[in-house]
Amino acid sequence: MMRRPMNRRLSRSTPAIAALLLLTVTPLSWSQQAPLPGLPAQVLPDPNRLPSVNGKPLSKARLDFVMKQQGGAQAGQQGAQQNPQDPQARQAALDLLISREVVAQEAEKKGIARRPDVQMQIEMARQEIIINNFLQDYVRTRPVKEEALKAEYDRARAQRGENEYRARHILVETEAQAVSIIEQLGKGGNFEELAKQSKDAGNKDRGGDLDWNPPSAFVKTFSDAMVKLEKGKFSATPVRTQFGWHVIQLDDMRTASFPAYNEVKPRISQALQEQEVQKLIRELRSKAKVE
Repeated sequence: MMRRPMNRRLSRSTPAIAALLLLTVTPLSWSQQAPLPGLPAQVLPDPNRLPSVNGKPLSKARLDFVMKQQGGAQAGQQGAQQNPQDPQARQAALDLLISREVVAQEAEKKGIARRPDVQMQIEMARQEIIINNFLQDYVRTRPVKEEALKAEYDRARAQRGENEYRARHILVETEAQAVSIIEQLGKGGNFEELAKQSKDAGNKDRGGDLDWNPPSAFVKTFSDAMVKLEKGKFSATPVRTQFGWHVIQLDDMRTASFPAYNEVKPRISQALQEQEVQKLIRELRSKAKVE
């Protein structure tokens, strides 16, 4: 399906930091699951002592890390941090560590860690973790100032404009085709029926309907012609863009709604931080010796 040819992005925000260079390391899918059925919980008489698995002692640092991970996941789902002193939470983390350790030991016996493809995965995962933490530190030490957030909000609001327009269009290859369509409309032709010949596959089956949009959603030539139309009228002459020749009809117009500053402030902050990350990467690449 062809996308609306004249639409373009309203935001200057860059890809999310977590998606940047595939930096996020996905935890094992079973790390958030309950203990495997049929396995008893590893209840220890001394809660301060950690067990060993086949002679290999478990690390308190690992237990604390798993509890922190599980607490963060629960906080995201339930809105409350996990209590690190909770015996049930500690037991769940301990069960997970034991399960991981027995599987990891078996994998080592089978020589999985020595396989070239696994070695490459380990190498890439190590790099991703380091990069991700570096970028998180970079963003954390450079908080976005309030005036920058407000300026970006005002810019986006001004770019959007005061009004939204609901328009239709028929996109054809040549000016002669567009002129012919305009002549048929002038004789009472139905715009929705004529739109079936549009080369914009994304909306030709909807009568060329483009839904509600601000003028900034379209290329300037198109939007300039659209905003000059009266409600219910179509363009008297073809409108040319880099995509072809358009016949435009304005169905309706309304005052544009825009979210309150505090409502979108977190998203603006994230977008500006992502821009800073992109800027940093460009600077590092410009200084790097790539041969």
